[in-house]
Amino acid sequence: MFSASDLRKGLKVLVEGQPYTITEFEFCKPGKGTALYRCKLKHLLNGSTLDRTYRPNDKLDRPDLEVKEVTYVYAEGTNFVFSDNENYEEIRVNGDVLGNSRYFLIEQAECSILFFNGNPVEVTLPIFVEKQIVQTDAAVRGDTATNVTKDAKLDNGAVIQVPLFVNEGDWVKIDTRTGSYSERVKKG
Repeated sequence: MFSASDLRKGLKVLVEGQPYTITEFEFCKPGKGTALYRCKLKHLLNGSTLDRTYRPNDKLDRPDLEVKEVTYVYAEGTNFVFSDNENYEEIRVNGDVLGNSRYFLIEQAECSILFFNGNPVEVTLPIFVEKQIVQTDAAVRGDTATNVTKDAKLDNGAVIQVPLFVNEGDWVKIDTRTGSYSERVKKG
């Protein structure tokens, strides 16, 4: 169990039987009365948020969370198969858990999976991955305003925004946290 004085940003707690992570934290000491701990919490399973205020003697439960380091192996229908780095056991994760980050999986990529009560709830990918552009429109002469972008289709079907100078066949580095273009990469 956590006491209110243990609370800090990034801590994972159990509220009403559901796992949350603290995204914002503020300590408040009014002139009279006891100190207060104001928190903004984000639900680990569905992403909803809530605000809570705790007093110093309040207690919060510790959620049953486990993190495993894994390697992405292959896709199997709507599931994605990972191999546990310790015992090489296969772990299947439904595509709904991955969301749009499924487009940035690369075979043999080192990832981590967060489990709540033995079920995978979150997959953390490497921060940057490299993917190839397979389709994009040619830049039009005169479109040189600052930060102009165009649609580009990746080798896995995902569409991202890239600068005008990126062409078909180019490799790009993508930030998996936001799904956005980072830079062009020279291959070979």
